[in-house]
Order: sequence, then C-alpha cells, then structure tokens
Amino acid sequence: MVGAGALGFHHVRIMRELPDVEFIGFFESKPERAAEVSAELGVKAWDDVEALIDACDALSIVVPTPAHHRVARVALARGKHLLIEKPLTTTIEEADDLLDVATKSGALIQTGHVERFNRAIRAALPYVDRPRFIESDRLAPFNPRGSDVAVVLDLMIHDIDLILTLVGSQVQDVAAAGIPVLTPFVDIANARIVFGSGAVANITASRVSRDRMRKLRIFQQSGYLSLDLAQGDGEFYRIREGIDLAALARSPQSLEAFVERVPLTAPEGEPLRLEFQSFLDAVRGRSPVSVTGKDGRDALAVALRIVGEIERTTPSLAAGMVLPRA
Repeated sequence: MVGAGALGFHHVRIMRELPDVEFIGFFESKPERAAEVSAELGVKAWDDVEALIDACDALSIVVPTPAHHRVARVALARGKHLLIEKPLTTTIEEADDLLDVATKSGALIQTGHVERFNRAIRAALPYVDRPRFIESDRLAPFNPRGSDVAVVLDLMIHDIDLILTLVGSQVQDVAAAGIPVLTPFVDIANARIVFGSGAVANITASRVSRDRMRKLRIFQQSGYLSLDLAQGDGEFYRIREGIDLAALARSPQSLEAFVERVPLTAPEGEPLRLEFQSFLDAVRGRSPVSVTGKDGRDALAVALRIVGEIERTTPSLAAGMVLPRA
C-alpha cells in the first residue's frame, strides 16, 4: 500500500485481513502518520517506497491524485499490478501513459471506483435495460479532504463512472454549471450528459450541503429504478403483467393496481473489501479486471470535459479550477 491518509488507512485495515494474501506493509511519506497507522493496525511501515515496490507483486495506490502518475508509473514499469484510487490521474495524457506502460510490462490496472461494488448497484444491475434517463444526486457536508480539486473530480466522478457503465454508450454532448462556495474550486456542480444512444443523464454533486444524499434514479422502457447508495438498497417499479391498459385509460386507479414494486437486494459486503477481492481475483487470473484502467480513463475524460465546460461558461472560475500536475 502506498499512502496511509484517511482513505489509505482503510485500505491498509482491510488488506491486512484478507485471506491468502501476504500483506507486507505500506509506505506513507509523513513519518508521524506512518508511525501512527503502523502502531494502530500492527503492520510494517516502510521508509523507502521503491524498496516496497520491489518487494511485492501488487500494490494499492492511495496517494493524493497529483502523485498517482509518478508513483504508479514506477510500479507498472516493474510489472507490478496496481489498484489506483479514483480519479486515475490528473490528466488524460498521464492516464494514457500509464495504460501504455501497463500494456508493455504486462501489469494490470484496476481503478478504485468503489461505488461499482455498492450493494444497491449490485442489486440493480440485473434489471438495468437500456436506460433512457438517469438522475443522480450526491450531496455531502464540507470536508477539507478532497477540497483541493473541483467537486467534479472529488465526488461527481463516482456517478460519472456508474452512469457510463449503466448506459454503455459514447458521450455525445455535455452541458455543465458550477460555483465555488467555500473553496477556490467549484463546490457545487450540475452536468447534463447526452449519449449517442439518445440516453440523457443529469448529475448533481455538492460538498457544501447540510445533509448527505447519494441517490440514483434510472428510467427505462421496462420500468423505473430508485437506488439509495447510502443505504445500499432500492426498488424497481414495473407494469404488472396482464394489465389492460385500455381499461386503465378509462378510469383512474391506484398506483398499486397496475405497478409492481420489486425490492432490490444483494448480499451484504463492505464495498472496499469487495473491490480488493475483485482486484486479487484479477491478479490471480480468476476473473477479468472489474474496473479497468480504461474505465478510469473514460470517467476522467468526462469529468475533465465537465470541468472544461464550467470554465468555458464561467471564465472567472478558470484560474481556480486548474488541476495541479504531479
């Protein structure tokens, strides 16, 4: 593990507990933090990141995003398989470079879009069938962690990845708006994405809200899915079989008379733990990579396109939204 900050701590916590894994330790650039995590979790803190890279078969990269490319490139060039936290990199050029290095060395890249393993998403996937409209809301109180970039790359990118996965079509057009509130970067953003299939997604993300909300609504010809990602559950509403639509048009009826409610459930499982297990299965050749490096690159490309659209329509924000380079 490289990086043991707020999120990296949980990577270390879970990885040390997985069966059939020899977890050799982690590297953290801040000595005080390294000592704290080492003592609390009872794992070795390495003082040389390159020595750690050489000593292992696979790593999880949980350093700040601007350092993803630099650290990951060293590991990939040495053939080490990587789980890289989202966003994959800060630029498309960096992402393409990592994908190229991985191809040449034969190393695997999995992108850490952990919401793919959310119980509500896992439960909904069997019912998703050519969505026509998706509405996503991800709202959270302010947290300094992640506030050094626009909310699009901090929070919205989770939903961008989910929507790209659910729709399965090329992005055709993007419109977006956003404003800074507590930071120099955009803290509230909304984007409207139009796909080649005709599907439309409306995405809102805020990190300055009073309450937390992580909801996804999917409208398709076969019905309507309402997902609560925070609770890990949802519902699928569809027309009951054998309904006489002509009779329904003649007189009003209760919703329950013609709509069937299907509760959406999936096995329990901590998403981060499931993500690690999928990564290890891919490394061992038991299954394909669940969220590929290309998936991470595609989500980043859309996120940066949204950021660019906000900059274009609000020029005064452009200076505050430039992402730091590694």
